[in-house]
Amino acid sequence: MAVEARNKKVEQDKAWETSWTRRLSIAVFTYAVIVMYLFVINNDSPFINGAVPATGFLLSTLVLRGVRDVWQK
Repeated sequence: MAVEARNKKVEQDKAWETSWTRRLSIAVFTYAVIVMYLFVINNDSPFINGAVPATGFLLSTLVLRGVRDVWQK
């Protein structure tokens, strides 16, 4: 029983690591923090400029999946 419970937890952790929910949560949090920082430093376009790192994160998650597949081979 303990092994089955552990395996289920490992499967759930793996599913979380690759989920779009996790990726979008990180992107939204990143966007919010960057926008607040840009407001503090009086940036002219905090909402547009805040989208750059969040979008970069999402794009990197797409590209890194391919890199990982090549590395595993």
